[in-house]
Amino acid sequence: MISFNESQALELFRASGAYLDGHFLLTSGRHSSAYVEKFQVLQYPEHCARLCAAIADAFRDLKPDVVVGPAVGGIVLAYETARALGVRGIFLEREEGKLALRRGFEIGPTEKVLIVEDVVTTGTSVFEVLDALKREKHEGRILGVGYLVDRSGGDVDFGVGRQVPVMRLDLPTWDPASCPLCKESKPLTKRGSRKVPGA
Repeated sequence: MISFNESQALELFRASGAYLDGHFLLTSGRHSSAYVEKFQVLQYPEHCARLCAAIADAFRDLKPDVVVGPAVGGIVLAYETARALGVRGIFLEREEGKLALRRGFEIGPTEKVLIVEDVVTTGTSVFEVLDALKREKHEGRILGVGYLVDRSGGDVDFGVGRQVPVMRLDLPTWDPASCPLCKESKPLTKRGSRKVPGA
């Protein structure tokens, strides 16, 4: 389904400095030896267009009416994927700590919805999008989830339609108590904008 193979995608991430090696504290609270800084690749419109076209191609046959992503990373992805499909692209923002559709965005009850995300490790943001759409009765008909990077090891199932990553990264993550990099006293770096549980 994806017209853009995984090695090409990884090359884009590496060439743009979006794939980092080190010792990282992930949003999930787990530790990893690698981190994907998606905005390093998304800052280049030509790279963003190629990656989002791959997502669009994987869902084109389902004929989405609207593409939805969570702020902040999902804004760019929703817009560019929607552009590739020739449909609307909207996003959810945090309101009192929860994701919500704002700015007058609406999803009609019969509209076919494609959810997009950048990096999936535990799938928290996508599950929040699903909860928000259900809570606000803006579900439409959810076709599935397209995302740039699956680093979950294939363990995350969103339970809705088709689930397609552009690239899979089989990278180990560790609970802080069993992290081998901590045992080697390698400096820990926190990346990303969301608060880490317990941090």
